[in-house]
Amino acid sequence: QLQLVESGGGLAQPGGSLRLSCAAPGFTLFGYAIGWFRQAPGKEREGVSCISSSGGALYADSVKGRFTVSRDNAKNTVYLQMNDLKLEDTAVYYCARKRGIWCSDNTDHWGKGTLVTVSS
Repeated sequence: QLQLVESGGGLAQPGGSLRLSCAAPGFTLFGYAIGWFRQAPGKEREGVSCISSSGGALYADSVKGRFTVSRDNAKNTVYLQMNDLKLEDTAVYYCARKRGIWCSDNTDHWGKGTLVTVSS
């Protein structure tokens, strides 16, 4: 069964950086759009970014200019580079596979999440 696995979360100071990775051991992410989502304590889950199968990227306004999504098809991994982190970026971050090549496609598989804590 397809299981996405996130890694790279941890503790960062405001203004710092982290890079999250999303992998799918035994399954290919090639040909699918991949989304990044986050859920902060007491808040609903929100979309952060998405990358289409061809590499087109979308970002939430709150992270635009600070986060960069990318994919390495040879490594079967999608990344979320997070720079200039802010306190409000603290959340559990999830990656999810879309049913097709576009970010507008429905999401069908989720990872279990990785915790990002931004604190001084």
